[in-house]
Amino acid sequence: MYNLRGGFLVRPLIIALALGAAGALLSWFEEVFPPLSNLVPPALFPSHSDPQVAQVILGGIAASIMTVVSIVFAILLMTLTLASMQFSPRIIVSFSRDRVTQWTLGIFLGTFSYCMAALPAARSQPAPFAPVATVMGAMLLAIACVGWLLFFIHHITRAISVSNIVDRIATETVAMIETLMPEGRTARLNHSQSEPPGVDETPILAETSGYIRFVDIPTLVNAAKYCHVTLRVLRRVGQFVPAGTPLLMTTKASRIEPEKLAEIREAFDLGASRTLEQDVEFGILQIVDIALRAISPAVNDPTTAIGSIDQLSRILIRFVSREPLSPLYYDPPGILRLSLPWIDFDHLATSAFEQIRMYAKGDVAVSLRILRALGDIAGATINSSEKDWLREQARRIVAGCAERLSEEEMRPLRQRLLSLEAATAVTAAE
Repeated sequence: MYNLRGGFLVRPLIIALALGAAGALLSWFEEVFPPLSNLVPPALFPSHSDPQVAQVILGGIAASIMTVVSIVFAILLMTLTLASMQFSPRIIVSFSRDRVTQWTLGIFLGTFSYCMAALPAARSQPAPFAPVATVMGAMLLAIACVGWLLFFIHHITRAISVSNIVDRIATETVAMIETLMPEGRTARLNHSQSEPPGVDETPILAETSGYIRFVDIPTLVNAAKYCHVTLRVLRRVGQFVPAGTPLLMTTKASRIEPEKLAEIREAFDLGASRTLEQDVEFGILQIVDIALRAISPAVNDPTTAIGSIDQLSRILIRFVSREPLSPLYYDPPGILRLSLPWIDFDHLATSAFEQIRMYAKGDVAVSLRILRALGDIAGATINSSEKDWLREQARRIVAGCAERLSEEEMRPLRQRLLSLEAATAVTAAE
């Protein structure tokens, strides 16, 4: 359902079918209830009894709409190609989830379906009939399509802006964090390690290869409770699992029936690409890809990299402000049923800044912005180990820049490092 909502299939198809059904029902009702045609003023539709006029109008609108649909598809494919080549192939996922594009395709295809569904009602035999009100509806839809086309072109010109792309990815990632992680701001524990392996565990192998995109936790807990076993997932969401390798471990494997074993495997959504359904790191990696291309010698666009770093700090600040997800799930209380690893702050922050740090050693502006982002994150977290990581990362940034920059260029970097160390030291003392 997540994939269907994010593609060009479900929403456009529903809109097209709905408008097509509306055209068929309206023309039928107009034939059953003739006074409905009299509601259309003669000045707008003079010939209420000539079906050929209705046929020409409906056929002309349907033909012109299909021409416009081909133009919309051409604009869309050009936009996807440009964004994929200039920024990152991974951001195509966010474009396919754009609701304006989905509504555009749906409205144009729906107008075509409306005209085609109403066209058979305009006939000369056995008695002449012209669905006047239905034709007026088609004309109004055609006018609406013209206005929507202008809005779509305006939307596309804004959508391919790198600032809007990065902001959209960050907004989707933050929304996923808010949905996945509970509210709260307590001392965060390190949950990178799940329950230690048992002595009598048996592996459950993956039948297909792919990235773990979603884990149905209630299904796994209920299956473990039903079979009176404990399940331990070996890899977290976002990691790749080859077919034939252990997907998870279980105790008392003889208790799991074949039907329950299939249910356990089906609780994992494996696919060829990662998604933002439960994978926080995937949103980070999309923005990092854009930043790395921006600071590459071929592009040399530090402003885009700086904007990407700002959005990365926004995501990490929201991550550290939420309660961490526990890797252990009990049912009933006191009986462990599921152990599921989640990405921790160290790994997420490393994915966000490590590659940018390596490629930005000779760029003062980008390095300064990374240091400021680390300081903002340090001010949002109350966990001492996370502050230690941020402080150490800031020192590595300054040390790396010292290899390529002069002492004059290093002065603002050292000052910002001292400010970050002082702020984190004061918080640790408190």
